[in-house]
Amino acid sequence: MSNAATDYLENRTLDFWLNGNSLTTTSPSNLYVALFTGTAATVLANIEGGTFSDEITLGSYARTAVTFGSASSGSIANDANVTFPTATGNYDGTVTVLAVMDATTSGNALFAGELTQAKTVTTGDTFQVATSNLAVSLT
Repeated sequence: MSNAATDYLENRTLDFWLNGNSLTTTSPSNLYVALFTGTAATVLANIEGGTFSDEITLGSYARTAVTFGSASSGSIANDANVTFPTATGNYDGTVTVLAVMDATTSGNALFAGELTQAKTVTTGDTFQVATSNLAVSLT
């Protein structure tokens, strides 16, 4: 997955390191993966505009918790499989973009990027991101 930091994360990071943390940034206690349809550019534009209109909503979809290992050389990856609930119906579109979020609903997107291969999820499918396949980098 190629990824981009959201404006929210970029502003919080810059403020933390270069402005004495005047926004009082704290790290989220839990992180989640959200699934989206569309292009990364469109999804990011919508997220920056304050909407998650491209997020999957059907088929028992729910954001799923993710944990990461230690960062190395400006990159970090998930340290366990991220397994979404088995779809009880077809997802409302082809999954093309993943985002790392700070809440199970609404909240803030931190990073987003396009999948290397889009995935159509139908009834009975279980969408999964294997260990180390969700890599985020700041390079």
